[in-house]
Amino acid sequence: MMRAISMFLLFFIPSVVFADTQTPMPGPRVSIFSTTTDWAALTGLPLRQFTGKFTWSNSDVNQGMVLYYLDAFPCYGEADSVRVWIGPQKQSEGKLRLVCVHAPKSISFTWRNAKRDADQSVSTGILNCPVTGERELNIDISKCTRGPDWTEYR
Repeated sequence: MMRAISMFLLFFIPSVVFADTQTPMPGPRVSIFSTTTDWAALTGLPLRQFTGKFTWSNSDVNQGMVLYYLDAFPCYGEADSVRVWIGPQKQSEGKLRLVCVHAPKSISFTWRNAKRDADQSVSTGILNCPVTGERELNIDISKCTRGPDWTEYR
């Protein structure tokens, strides 16, 4: 038994002494969990569910457009309901369902031009849209303003 302990120490201690101490420690982990889940507790306001209804003309959407809602106070998007595709012939696919402490006056999306069945890909930039309505939020694409493309962000 003593021999086993001696052999262990003989091999273990040099490995600790000669260990690479120059290897940098990994940086802090980035949390992708939203802090918005406590908005009701932080504001004292109850959370309510809102749905989005889009309107657009064919000239606003030539081949189709994929929109992803960007979380921002007073709302966050429900995970399965933040992607919407809108097409040139008043076609749409997906839904927008938000949880908010009150109805927003504006919301933002990432966007890119894409056909209906296009795979998820890098979006182009930000689209800022005014919103009207209470429980059903009305978003008129023709009234949205295009923000900077991602390549323009610094």
